[in-house]
Amino acid sequence: MKELTVVKIGGNIIDSKENLNSFLQKFNTIKGAKILVHGGGKIATEISTKLGIEANMVNGRRITDLQTLEIVVMVYSGINKSIAAQLNAGGIKSVGVCGADINLIPAKKRTKGDIDYGFVGDVLTDEMKIDNWQLLLDAGICPVVAPITADASGQLLNTNADTIASSVAQALSNIYNVKLIYCFEKSGVLRNPLDENSVISKIGIGEYESLKAQKIISDGMIPKLDNAFDAMKQGVSKVIIGHALHIEKLTDLTHETGTLLTLDEK
Repeated sequence: MKELTVVKIGGNIIDSKENLNSFLQKFNTIKGAKILVHGGGKIATEISTKLGIEANMVNGRRITDLQTLEIVVMVYSGINKSIAAQLNAGGIKSVGVCGADINLIPAKKRTKGDIDYGFVGDVLTDEMKIDNWQLLLDAGICPVVAPITADASGQLLNTNADTIASSVAQALSNIYNVKLIYCFEKSGVLRNPLDENSVISKIGIGEYESLKAQKIISDGMIPKLDNAFDAMKQGVSKVIIGHALHIEKLTDLTHETGTLLTLDEK
């Protein structure tokens, strides 16, 4: 079975040109087929604030009204094409896409519950057509994926980038040996958010539930880890979370850095 590396990049790395360039240079060295999924929520929030539109977040997830949707589509599209251009300049054949392109990532508008998230998409992983991804990967192309999807009517939807990375990794694990890596500005999952040296080197699913209950893990880290464990349950071979500028160490088998996730109950 061929190897595939799915990398999600987010956090403060994206809004620092220097850090993003450094990450992309290291991303270029990853061997074999690869997919890069990016976020950009901090930039979207900053632009929303400048336009007088206050960002509304609940448990690390953005409430998306029509005005906010227009902003995130604009912001993520710009980030997407910039990353694809830089990868191509570095010698990696890349194409910038979003979930709406050739319906790469089918989705539906999130059903209203206790919280109305607005124009937020939930990925329909079981409906994802892996042959569309294979066309790109078999041609040696690296898809750069923006976190925008569309429903069956063509309505664009803001969709969590961590979820997209997890769903794509799950769908492709049927034909690839998939490694999923979440990268951001931290060295891994921290026991103390203020102490960069408090990285938890390995977290089992049982310990994760305990850390959530203790609020050691909270806010935006919860959807990231929820998606990561979902991916492992659905066949993704390895999931690791760590610093984007250590991407070359996160992709090897030595586990020198970052947080490795397991399905252990302890």
